[in-house]
Amino acid sequence: MSRILNQNCGRYEHPATRRQFLARAGGGLGLLALGDLLQGPASAADDEPRPGDGLAPRPSHFPPRATSVIWLFMEGGPSAVDLFDPKPELDKSAGKKLAIDVFNGNPGPLMKSPFTFKQYGQCGAWVCDRYPNVARHVDEIAFVKSCFTESSDHVPALYQMNTGIARAGLPTAGAWVTYGLGSENRNLPGFVVLGNNQGIKGGPLNWSAGFLPTGYQGTLFRSEGSPILNLQRPKVVADDDQRAQLDLVAKLNGRHLAGHAGEPDLAARIESFEMAYRMQMQAAGLADFSQETAETQELYGLGSKASRSFGGKCLMARRLVERGVRFVQVYSDGEWDAHSDLAANHTGHCAATDVPIHGLLTDLKRRGLFESTLVIWGGEFGRMPVSQGSNGRDHNPRGFLQWMAGAGIKGGASHGETDEIGHRAAVDPVTVHDLHATMLHLLGIDHKRLTYLHNGRRYRLTDVAGNLLAKILA
Repeated sequence: MSRILNQNCGRYEHPATRRQFLARAGGGLGLLALGDLLQGPASAADDEPRPGDGLAPRPSHFPPRATSVIWLFMEGGPSAVDLFDPKPELDKSAGKKLAIDVFNGNPGPLMKSPFTFKQYGQCGAWVCDRYPNVARHVDEIAFVKSCFTESSDHVPALYQMNTGIARAGLPTAGAWVTYGLGSENRNLPGFVVLGNNQGIKGGPLNWSAGFLPTGYQGTLFRSEGSPILNLQRPKVVADDDQRAQLDLVAKLNGRHLAGHAGEPDLAARIESFEMAYRMQMQAAGLADFSQETAETQELYGLGSKASRSFGGKCLMARRLVERGVRFVQVYSDGEWDAHSDLAANHTGHCAATDVPIHGLLTDLKRRGLFESTLVIWGGEFGRMPVSQGSNGRDHNPRGFLQWMAGAGIKGGASHGETDEIGHRAAVDPVTVHDLHATMLHLLGIDHKRLTYLHNGRRYRLTDVAGNLLAKILA
């Protein structure tokens, strides 16, 4: 055997000495470094963050259609077959028992929708009677009807919708976007989250920067009163005194950073002191809606008890993107988690969100922001076609709906379909990675090039997958 090996692979006949092995290995490492240098400068969206300028605006890979994102997150799982995707088979076969595996067990029979539907717009999209104001915009909306995800539990499904992966600890979409593009406003965070009134399942990991530098994580704002707790400087501290304190701290921090070069988290922490100071000037008035006309406040539903909270968040989102904030995520209050009495649950949530969403889309258009703002609507999954109890629906990760509107979106478009009862994605299934890839594309980012080196591997929001949803692109 050794003779055959030597005949076929003569290079092994005289093994290298230890010194020769180390020399060859060292030369190989040097060539790797040389190859990296010869690649030349990458686009700014490919670069690792540089200390102190993490939120500085950076060029996209190609001309963007959108410069900002407003993500209307309907936490809890809205039911597509009861809102935007009616299934005649549910009406026909209501009461029929099917063998369907559900999250909470003991599925009931097929249940028809408690709502009625009409077609709207030139595209003829179907919308239920609980969303009459959203229905006015169907010719500007692209419906993605064949989404699916991996988890039927809220928390991992939320993580997957936000990070692409159904586990905790990874960077969220807003963090990736601000890492890639920075922010147009250096006095406000690049990524803002407007949470719900009971706390989001999974908590701050839904807007975490994960292994990206901490400066890219989302900042939780409120839509009433001070947007951030402790934003105002104590009255006993003069502006000059505070500025002097910050200058001293910056000097000391600068010395510390000089001895720890290349630590982006430390640089981000230092920058956060200056950001907090600048936010005292710009953020304080964001929730002061008295600056808006009475007509605008009414447009967003601020005069109605049902829609006041979500309307305030939608108005805040418009004010934020108007000021150059890159990514705003707006969570609906409560949960669309209709395990029982779906009619009452969804009627309440539609009443809370219908007018504000109409107001947001209308206001973006009349202010010239619609063509540069991507609006996304949807939850972490959908709901089953069979009943739970007598009148609810269980979680359904196998087939649900999202929609997009605004910059670069083909209005009136529809992508994919679920099966005849709305149970599974059946035509052109869409993964969360596909949604993220499409969002990044509209922002001018090639999702395969937006990467970050972590633990020896280059990660990206879309992992090793993701396809553009070409049918919904203008």
